Amino acid sequence: MTLALAFDGMLALALFWSAWRTLSTPRLDRAIILFIAFGLLMTVAWARLSAPDIGLAEAAIGAGLTGALILDAYGALHRRKERQEEA
Repeated sequence: MTLALAFDGMLALALFWSAWRTLSTPRLDRAIILFIAFGLLMTVAWARLSAPDIGLAEAAIGAGLTGALILDAYGALHRRKERQEEA
C-alpha cells in the first residue's frame, strides 16, 4: 500500500515537473522532447487509474503521433531557417 502510494506521489511530481519544464524551457527542441516524455508519463498515470484504454490512446496519439508530427515540423522549420541563412 505505501509502495503504491509512494509510486503515485513520484508519478505526480514527475508529471508536474515535466509539464513545468516543457512550458518554461527556452529551447524548442528540448520542449518537444519533454512534451513526448510528459505524454508517456500520462500513459503510466492512466494505467495507474485503471483506464488502460485511455492510456493506450495517450501513448499512440499524444506521445507517438503528435510527438512525431511536432518533431517533423521542427525539422522543417530548422531546414528552412538554414536555407534562409545561406541565401
